[in-house]
Amino acid sequence: MRALRHIRLAPLALGALLAGCSTPMNYMIGNGGVGARSAAWLGWQAIIAFCAATLVTWAFLLWFALRRRGTLAEHEPIDINQGQAWILIGGFLVPIGVLIFLFVDMMVVLASEPVAKPVSPAPDIVVSGQQWWWNATYRFKGRPDLTLSLPTEIHIPVGKAMMIEVRSADVMHSFWVPKLNGKIDLVPGLNNYEVLEAVEPGTYLGQCAAYCGEQHAHMKLRVIAQTPKNYEAWLAHQRAPAAAPTSQEALRGEQVFMGGACSLCHTIRGTPAMGQFGPDLTHLASRQTIAGGMLPNDTADLEAWITHAQALKPGSPMPDLPQFRGSDLRALVTYLQGLK
Repeated sequence: MRALRHIRLAPLALGALLAGCSTPMNYMIGNGGVGARSAAWLGWQAIIAFCAATLVTWAFLLWFALRRRGTLAEHEPIDINQGQAWILIGGFLVPIGVLIFLFVDMMVVLASEPVAKPVSPAPDIVVSGQQWWWNATYRFKGRPDLTLSLPTEIHIPVGKAMMIEVRSADVMHSFWVPKLNGKIDLVPGLNNYEVLEAVEPGTYLGQCAAYCGEQHAHMKLRVIAQTPKNYEAWLAHQRAPAAAPTSQEALRGEQVFMGGACSLCHTIRGTPAMGQFGPDLTHLASRQTIAGGMLPNDTADLEAWITHAQALKPGSPMPDLPQFRGSDLRALVTYLQGLK
């Protein structure tokens, strides 16, 4: 009965496994990038080998549970030298063979990856990791005047291999977008490189994959793959200065922003705010998230982040600003939400 109970639970476990694999962070079920295909296939082979070994084990267990018990005479002690061949085959040769196969396959995958060394021409995007957010600087060969720095969300064109250079501004981080490519470490004082190439438009979730401090789990990023036409339109929009506020409340919010501590840390291009410590806010409202990818970019979370950032993300560089409240806070949020 115990064995049958486990059999009835198996479909539930399989359903839970498939539900977990369907999440955007998982690269095993499907991938959207050239660099992730070989790693995904390697993962599938490991899963198939594990499932095969599990099924064989359960088959033997079921056979032992359901077979006839026999009599005491049938189960007298046997010669200790019998059965050694099965132990050698099942306990040593088969596992070693599977592990050697997976190891060789892994080395082939690693050899097929782009080399992580300085490249010529210069990288398309320089990604800087810091506690606890990402900043992407877009470079355009021969046009330094078009350089653009934006936080947390990285945009790339579909069908084009984008060379990404990764750097650390403080401690060790790890850049990982599972559906596009493998992990690559950000080591202070050392620049590493990776190629991101998406085969279809979409939003691909990423994460810092090396423990980098108390808010490591909230150091998230998004890679947004767009058609080449939409990518160029996005770039043109992002290069433009901030739109001037049009309503009285937004105008009041701009005054609150410029008169407070915000303008000392953040840049809003086209205004006197030229702070370099925090993320660029020129087109804040066009982003999906705030707080280093931790919170959705909506009114409630933006108000909470401005006033009580340390309660939401303790240790982050963003201080609590409880002085913004009431009409000043509403006006400030209205101004920021107009920066599209």
